[in-house]
Amino acid sequence: MSQATVHPVFRLFFKLCLIAWSVCILYPLIWTVLSSLKDNQQFFLGKPWDLPKLPLLWSNFTFVWEKYNFASNFVNSLVVTVVSTAAAVLLSATTAYVIARFTFRGNGLLYYSYLSYMMIPTFLGIIPLFFLLNDLHLTNNLFGLTLVYTVTAVPFAVFVLVSFFKSLPGELEEAASIDGASHYGIFFRVMLPLAKPGLISVAIITVLNTWNEYVFALVLISDPTKYTIPVAIAVMQGEMQYRTEWGPLFAALIISMGPPILFYVIFQKQITGGITAGALKG
Repeated sequence: MSQATVHPVFRLFFKLCLIAWSVCILYPLIWTVLSSLKDNQQFFLGKPWDLPKLPLLWSNFTFVWEKYNFASNFVNSLVVTVVSTAAAVLLSATTAYVIARFTFRGNGLLYYSYLSYMMIPTFLGIIPLFFLLNDLHLTNNLFGLTLVYTVTAVPFAVFVLVSFFKSLPGELEEAASIDGASHYGIFFRVMLPLAKPGLISVAIITVLNTWNEYVFALVLISDPTKYTIPVAIAVMQGEMQYRTEWGPLFAALIISMGPPILFYVIFQKQITGGITAGALKG
């Protein structure tokens, strides 16, 4: 149904629903930003939704960054997110290419094995995963955490990328092969650039999921210097609620929310466009 055939009343109703939904989404974010600029007196003597009084306490950000060692937690999350995303995209791209473009015995079984992982609740695998990594001396280790994030991100990425590689014309492979390109050359020089929308979508979703992941980081990391941001904020919340340092706690939330929000704002078109294209091509 085209936009011209939509009744004006329904169009107005849809716009009001979108505005209401936007307010519900933006209000908590704005309230968190305003709360990060308040002192304790404003929290307890004023109303929660009051605007912060001047001067604004930008010192809450430096306080939490320095006193609570939030800088190292930020770097830990950044390193784990970047490395696991790069590894997951590379592994899923090679796997999806083989599944989509080559015919061999067990092709379907391999594909559905990856899909079956997505049906298993994460919590069911935490205990055996902990003992496995503990036997391999990979607990309390950022490399072990990165390995877990990489492995858990691959199945969904394979699911998305298989559709892209299946949609690419086979004539491109034949032409590259005639020109003397090897399988690796065809993949890296021809097929991978053409699957760029899918790769970007997978990378963005992996970044957002990894940056905000809490359970694996909580179970596998016990050294405070190796905490990622979600675990560090949970620890801060436990301490600050008794020390009534609510302003710095909200400042920590803003710092943690900044990178994924910025990342999403920059690449939001690639997220929606890539997944939609993958679904249509599938």
